[in-house]
Amino acid sequence: MMVPFLLLSAGPALSQAVTGDAAAALLFPPAPAEVEINGQGVLPKDQAKMLAMVAKDQPYYAAIAISPDEGLMSEATIAAANHHTIEAASTAALAECNAKKKGAADCVIVAQVRPEGWEARPLQLSASATADFQNYSGALAISALTGSWGLGATAEEAVAACTAKQEAATDCTVAIAE
Repeated sequence: MMVPFLLLSAGPALSQAVTGDAAAALLFPPAPAEVEINGQGVLPKDQAKMLAMVAKDQPYYAAIAISPDEGLMSEATIAAANHHTIEAASTAALAECNAKKKGAADCVIVAQVRPEGWEARPLQLSASATADFQNYSGALAISALTGSWGLGATAEEAVAACTAKQEAATDCTVAIAE
């Protein structure tokens, strides 16, 4: 899910679905989140501090990209939030920022939002998918590209629910199934 900021990993890949019990042991709580500011040399200290305050309200996994030529307060500043990995959020934010920028320099990630106490795990879900895991019974499918997810009694229903949430979610796969 991408949100224009002004409105507002090379992590382990999941090669096959895990059970609900295994998922429960791997997932972080849906909140709180922590923010890492990567804006050294790109953002003045006051803007970095403001960005940290705003970014903490983004659902994890999130990344904020800016055009170095245009600065933080630009239409090209993009927050991609509620993805299943920080890498997916960063890729989405950079792509949208680069599409909107007017300057010559490529966009850069200036902030990342992860679950508090984050460490690499074989299963990572967005904050919203993690919260919906409370309603899990059967299967949960995710889209690595869009951050979409869906629940269903069967794997097929979960994939259909994931795809129905976002038209661009053409890569939905089962992440959790009994």
